[in-house]
Amino acid sequence: MSGGRESTSFAALRGQLQEAAATLAGGPDALEGILLGLVDDVDRAVREPLEIFPVCHHSPSSATAMARRLREKQPKVVYLELCEDLAPLLAELRNCRLPVAVQAFAGDVDGFPQEWAPLSVVAPITEASAEYQAIAYALDTPGVELVLVDRSSDHVFQWDGRREEAAPDEGETAQGAQEDSRVPEAGLHGEAVGVEIGDLRPRFAELEEHLLRHGKVRHWSEWWHQYVEVPLGDSSGDAAVDHDTYRQVMFLVGGLFRRLAPGDGARVRVDEDRERYMWTRMREHLDATGTDPADCLYVCGAFHAASRVEEFGVRGRTGTFTISPRTATSWQYGLIPSSHAAIEAQFGLAAGSVSIASTEWAKSLKRTRVKPYRLAGQAGAKKPTAKKAVTRKAAAGPAAPVAAPAAADRLSGFLRRPPVLDSLDEAELLGWSVDIVRAARRSGYLASTADAVAVFETSILLAGMRDRAKPTPYDFQDAAVTCIEKDVVPGRRDVRRLVEIMMGGDRIGQVGYEALPPLARDVHDRLEPLGLRLQQRGVRRALLDMASRPELRACSDVLWMLRRLLPHGAARPIMGERRLGERSIQESWDLALGTHQRALIELGYEGVSIEQVLEQRLRRDAYGPGATTAKVLAAVEDATLYLGSRRLADELGTHALKVLAAERGVDGAPEVLRRVRALLAYYRTSEPVLPSWIESFVKSGYAHYCTLLPTAFRDEDATVGQVAAMLGFLFSMEGLALSLGCDRTQLELAVGQSHPEDPSKTALLWAAQVQLGTLSRAELRSRCDALLADPLVVPAYPRYLSGFVHALEPVPGLADVVVEAVSNAFARLPDAVLLPWLPLLITTLRANAAELAPLLIREAGRIFPGRLAALDAWVPPWRTPPVAPGARRADLGGHAPRGAALLPLHPAACDAVAGLLGCDDGWTRDSSGPSGRGGSVLTVRHPEPAQAWEAVLARG
Repeated sequence: MSGGRESTSFAALRGQLQEAAATLAGGPDALEGILLGLVDDVDRAVREPLEIFPVCHHSPSSATAMARRLREKQPKVVYLELCEDLAPLLAELRNCRLPVAVQAFAGDVDGFPQEWAPLSVVAPITEASAEYQAIAYALDTPGVELVLVDRSSDHVFQWDGRREEAAPDEGETAQGAQEDSRVPEAGLHGEAVGVEIGDLRPRFAELEEHLLRHGKVRHWSEWWHQYVEVPLGDSSGDAAVDHDTYRQVMFLVGGLFRRLAPGDGARVRVDEDRERYMWTRMREHLDATGTDPADCLYVCGAFHAASRVEEFGVRGRTGTFTISPRTATSWQYGLIPSSHAAIEAQFGLAAGSVSIASTEWAKSLKRTRVKPYRLAGQAGAKKPTAKKAVTRKAAAGPAAPVAAPAAADRLSGFLRRPPVLDSLDEAELLGWSVDIVRAARRSGYLASTADAVAVFETSILLAGMRDRAKPTPYDFQDAAVTCIEKDVVPGRRDVRRLVEIMMGGDRIGQVGYEALPPLARDVHDRLEPLGLRLQQRGVRRALLDMASRPELRACSDVLWMLRRLLPHGAARPIMGERRLGERSIQESWDLALGTHQRALIELGYEGVSIEQVLEQRLRRDAYGPGATTAKVLAAVEDATLYLGSRRLADELGTHALKVLAAERGVDGAPEVLRRVRALLAYYRTSEPVLPSWIESFVKSGYAHYCTLLPTAFRDEDATVGQVAAMLGFLFSMEGLALSLGCDRTQLELAVGQSHPEDPSKTALLWAAQVQLGTLSRAELRSRCDALLADPLVVPAYPRYLSGFVHALEPVPGLADVVVEAVSNAFARLPDAVLLPWLPLLITTLRANAAELAPLLIREAGRIFPGRLAALDAWVPPWRTPPVAPGARRADLGGHAPRGAALLPLHPAACDAVAGLLGCDDGWTRDSSGPSGRGGSVLTVRHPEPAQAWEAVLARG
């Protein structure tokens, strides 16, 4: 560092700063050390034999200066501050429409904490950036080598662990902290860690606040545009900024922010390690190739250009820094679409700042006549027109490198120069004013020509209040909001967003077909019969008529798998469904694969086909540490539904047996019941015999739930719905389980050992006892009557009803008893008790038994009369006096029971049923013929079937 003081290039500037420090501080102090240290930083970087080109991310002035310097110097080697393992992807940029992001992705980690997975690193690239100019020059110029020298993606996360919850590193921030919820494209990068070149922002909060307040701006992007971009971007006239001036100013700004960075903690250590890493890689390359440093160019952020580490420079200290090996994590690489909004959200920039920078870049090219570099074949780029000049230059061979002249002090003149008064471009400002009014009217605002004039004048007024000779895009944006914005936004976009769109809009990139991973290309190839442009953004409607075009069945299979794998909205079915045993012959889909291109690309990191990725995910779900029986059965169902793989389904089904045996809770019982029923119904209709695994599952599940049933009844954490699902499994699978060797005594003992205390579980137990035959319906009705008769129990009666409603899952035949219990409550409870109790009943049923309420309503509709006039004379069935089993027609006073008239009309059916029920009485006759073979006995013994058949046949 002391060598910088001996240089005479900046002696005059040092003297001026030393005098200023003494005047301001009254003597030598820390201020003098900071100011003179800034000059030392500039002097050291300027004198480095390997030319350092400092840049700021997404800066039009940096991009313009880079393009100009590359054409002047024609370096043979370009060192770029970017993760070194991303180099193979840069050649694919020519197949994309910018902006895009270079991505490194790792789904399975080895060497990092599992909770960090998946790992993702993205480096967004726009055309208006210095790094793109360097990449395009190096890739399209013969004999030029591009070398990425920054740490690898693996080291990004290795060093992340050393930061110990520190603030995000310079140049790397987590997505989402600054995301603008108004712009859905702001999430294109997902949860990736962003890596950018040249993040120049004060790390000292008080310094940034001071600069914003005295600069009369709202956010940092506006300050940088006004006080750095505009002065450095002026390359015409007497105030032109040449290459040396640009470098020294950027060195000065980088050194200022570096020296005023607070503390020397983990964040500073990471910065210094990155600089040691990059200079180590550059020296290794120079030693290996023997390249002259004068023929090289080092492109890095201005923050790192003003480095003070001992390893700085080609003659820096060697052997003091050791690069650690990478972990065993397997990384996948690819390109994903990006957007201006995503870049702004990723790195905490002001909304619209990248779009404004893109507009300023285009204006700068016209003003300076600098010819930028673009990759040959770049999507969205204009074709070159000056072919003759290019041919002559190529024939003449590469231009000789322009050696950097001796470093001269350009800072003194630049800092003493008064601000350049840029004349007002009235035509441009008028065009902006007219365009914003036109856009506002299309969005529903009541804007007029007077508003355009007001925006024009207010922009000039705001610029004058902020000491600016020319309104900036930010001044114009504030003026438009002031003059046009009303209390309510009539459309989806407010005026601020309309200005951002007008200034260039949120340009969204696209990864070309050739740059897609094999899986994504395979998906587009298999969906080619649809005849849609699925790579474009937006929603495309696909109509599939498999009856007339059987070849579309393969497209349907792909779409259903994409629906399972991609986020919601990528492939959304409008018509048609796919369930076990069912296939649609016509389907309609809304497809947005272009909008969700990043998700499709990241699928390609997991496999080469969507079938392989889906199988891997199903195995991961089934064998993962958080796998439950319900999740494994869901994987079995998906394997059958989407892949049609009997092998995989049998394997996962066998694994479900092991997971079920290891479970000690009943949390997943409802889901297990639903999925086992669906799988049993499917296999019974599509297979000649049941798979062995599902037979074993039913047998094991029967014994498993019998064992857990007494505990579940007493467990306070087990809900009544979960216990009802257990009973539903036991009762609905009982026939199959008994045929496979299970013993019904297990269930009877389990029910007998259950002693719940919760009212809802008590009602559920009573229903199970009725199903097993240990409790009669008459006894159940008497218990319900006793509950209503006890004033102390009445407040808890809704919970008993909740248990009864849940009992409809395992015992659906109790629907009439539940209707009777509810009806008795309304009939017997006084209003003083009923009215406060009614809201509790409704909320209880809605919260605990909403899915079973339709069954209850259907049963009530069957029992109650259908017309209001018949309600007064209607007698509930449970109030009809019972008839003794041996009663005859004469015992009933000559009135035959309901349904008795059915018997003589269907004598053959009557004989068959009577034989099964053990009724061997003969037919009786009267004047009209046979009146029944003991028919009254049948209808008296079994009144409910008789009434049901009477209702079906509509006979009186």
